[in-house]
Amino acid sequence: MVLLRLQKRLAASVLKCGQRKVWLDPNETSEISNANSRQNVKKLIKNGLIIRKPAIVHSRSRANRHAEAKAKGRHSGIGKRRGTANARMPTKVMWIRRQRVLRRMLKAYRESKKIDRHLYHELYLKSKGNVFKNKRVLMEFIHKRKAQASREKFLEDQAEARREKTRNARNRRAARVQQKKEEILATYAEGEKRK
Repeated sequence: MVLLRLQKRLAASVLKCGQRKVWLDPNETSEISNANSRQNVKKLIKNGLIIRKPAIVHSRSRANRHAEAKAKGRHSGIGKRRGTANARMPTKVMWIRRQRVLRRMLKAYRESKKIDRHLYHELYLKSKGNVFKNKRVLMEFIHKRKAQASREKFLEDQAEARREKTRNARNRRAARVQQKKEEILATYAEGEKRK
């Protein structure tokens, strides 16, 4: 059994890798043992008597498969949980996210003139006061409020039209009464003249 310590060290240096990555052909030990310089080792590498072993693969396929399942929501039952619910997903973080969503929506609505600044301010304070649990609820509230406002405006216009109508009718009636009075007075005056 020939020790090929020198050849292994030289080969590792030439191949720029560790000695554990160098493979020396066990059938050609006598030829390899004659190589005592880098030049000779390079020749052996070229002939294929010394080879650099491939890197050992540490497969991540299982880890990737597990991560994929985790992304779908698997492996997160009660038995897999270590922290409290608040440690896993803080209520403060959830609150901040919800507020940002609602405020972004209110801002967009105000800029697109869907709501005026007074309603914006009112809804801003309401959302801060935890009235709306999500965007959908806030949207429904806005639609309801706008419908109510338009209904009130319609009723107000209707009432105003009715008031205007009665005012006109009253004025016409007063004018008619006045005209009748004048006619009666005129006929009375004519009767007086004839006498």
